[in-house]
Amino acid sequence: MSEMFCFQCQQTAGNKACVTTGVCGKQPETSNLQDELVCELIQLAEAATKEQNFTSESCRLIIDGLFTTLTNVNFDNDAIRDFIHRVIAERERIGSTPVPVISLWDGANDIVSLRSTLLFGLKGMSAYAHHARNLSYENEDVNRWFYKGLCEVNREHTVEEWIALIMEFGQVNFKCMELLDTANTKSFGTPEPRRVHTDIRKGPFIVVSGHDLKDMAELLAQTEGTGINVYTHCEMLPAHGYPELAKYKHLAGNFGTSWQSQQTEFENIPAPVLFTTNCLMPPRPSYADRIYTTSVVGYAGMKHITGDKDGHKDFSELIAHAKRLGGYEHDHSMSGINGGHIVTTGFAHGAVLSHADKIIAAIKSGAIKHIFLVGGCDGAHPGRNYYTEFVKQTPMDSLVLTLACGKYRFNDIDLGEIDGIPRILDMGQCNDSYSAIKVALALADAFSCSINELPLTLVLSWYEQKAVCILLTLLSLGVKKIYLGPTLPAFMSETVVKFLVDTYQLQPLTAPEQDMDTIFGRG
Repeated sequence: MSEMFCFQCQQTAGNKACVTTGVCGKQPETSNLQDELVCELIQLAEAATKEQNFTSESCRLIIDGLFTTLTNVNFDNDAIRDFIHRVIAERERIGSTPVPVISLWDGANDIVSLRSTLLFGLKGMSAYAHHARNLSYENEDVNRWFYKGLCEVNREHTVEEWIALIMEFGQVNFKCMELLDTANTKSFGTPEPRRVHTDIRKGPFIVVSGHDLKDMAELLAQTEGTGINVYTHCEMLPAHGYPELAKYKHLAGNFGTSWQSQQTEFENIPAPVLFTTNCLMPPRPSYADRIYTTSVVGYAGMKHITGDKDGHKDFSELIAHAKRLGGYEHDHSMSGINGGHIVTTGFAHGAVLSHADKIIAAIKSGAIKHIFLVGGCDGAHPGRNYYTEFVKQTPMDSLVLTLACGKYRFNDIDLGEIDGIPRILDMGQCNDSYSAIKVALALADAFSCSINELPLTLVLSWYEQKAVCILLTLLSLGVKKIYLGPTLPAFMSETVVKFLVDTYQLQPLTAPEQDMDTIFGRG
């Protein structure tokens, strides 16, 4: 008997499953509690569906509960137990008798694979819905599909029925991605390209990681005029592009690189760090007392900041900690970590499409012959240097769109410009993947063709479940010839992979030179 079973992330042990302890640092008790939470969420969805009683509280619990089980979000067993009790209480309040819940990881290999694909997609979508809901944006179709999806996970289906459900889910997740894009832009403005400093000013500062822009906005408001500078980290970098956040002059720059480097990058900094969402790693004792978590993020012993009944948060303890630590006595260069002093972000769909006529003209004239989307999650897997080498090999007459933390592999490389357009365009967080799809759809419309007929290649890196739901959305839109790596998901059986290869020409990564030759039909 294994102590745990988890194969939801790219770095799962041996590309099979973590069965004794998680590569992410998740312990067996935590893993099993998360599985228990998923089962209780299924019970809640079944009860609400049976009674046709879809309460706001049950919806919030399902969304946040699924997000709690996403990779590198919550390692706090007590917090997960408390959440399970809240889910049970809500189910009992709805009043339905519990139903049997299927054993998630048992059954025929292909069925477990398909069930897992849908479940992990739901986990990914929960992150987008969580952020949109925090900004008071909801979509009823999306909300109801969480109930439907969890109930379907608890049913027996043929392979064909599973595939139909997964494609339906992909379409719903597209709505959810659009919802989050609307929530962010309506709340904070349309992102604009900005050059972001990567060095640290003297004096007290706070580092903010994760994805939640509302948390960032509240912290910026509370630190204004205090003499404390705020720095983004990892997936929070694109916050600099939003006008309503960039207006704060003490949003001073970006600290560090991608999430998997946090244990070394946070080691000696004289400042506290706030995690608003994933990706949290088990902190080293040398800096554990400087880590703060909020929302669904948790780790035993860490300081956790909760919101009031309206969701507003008091960051005064975090601010006082920053003042005590004092920051650096002099301006501090981070070029040894970042590889440079400036990075650029903010090329979301609004910024890119504002130059659509110029891009279309450049494509028609041949100045731009190809567009690559190279983005997704970063990670510690040794094969991830593929993306750096691939981008370096892209032809000078091509653009590279990028998003999510995978960009830290190459966003400090100077690829030059084409007719004044930077060859690397950072479109934002993984939460901003809608921007890339929006641009691709707009170009397809402009050229009166399908996305698959564009001079466009998607080269995706994945690590956790948000990448899964993005992939399923792309497939549901009929996008083909997606290059995916650094490895294929362990939860996808050989039969499922064959289906994706045969139907969508899904391309597992090989080597940068070989894949580039295939893309351009060379050799």
